[in-house]
Amino acid sequence: MDLFYPPVGFHFKVEFEDLENENVDVRFQSVAGLTVDMQTQSIKEGGEHRFEHLLPIRTKYTNLILKRGLTQNSKLIDWCTDAFQSLVIYPKNIGVKLLNEKKEPLMTWNIVQAWPKKWSVSDFNAEKGGLVIETLELRYQYFTIL
Repeated sequence: MDLFYPPVGFHFKVEFEDLENENVDVRFQSVAGLTVDMQTQSIKEGGEHRFEHLLPIRTKYTNLILKRGLTQNSKLIDWCTDAFQSLVIYPKNIGVKLLNEKKEPLMTWNIVQAWPKKWSVSDFNAEKGGLVIETLELRYQYFTIL
């Protein structure tokens, strides 16, 4: 009998469409925001006062949040800088791949039409040792799972 072990959440890769996917631009400390929520509309039926009907109307996707150590000479940050400083926004498709021990994708989330919404750098603090972390928040239309 084969034993099933759930995959680990620390072995993943992020790939950006139309970026040269250099090592620095595919390695992240964390990925968050792979969330979809069904929005509903409440309908009150005449004559029925015990409850309301909740009908699904559309899905809503949260922002994708990527974190990594601060990098220099990154084509990904160049893409963000174009958006923030020049308002030149080129949406990109992104693949978030959960990998197995052989570095093969177990699952892939295809994120469609992502664009930079926010970029931030962690605080500098002389009393604490630690890496400077950059956080990139991306807005996107939807994702599919392979």
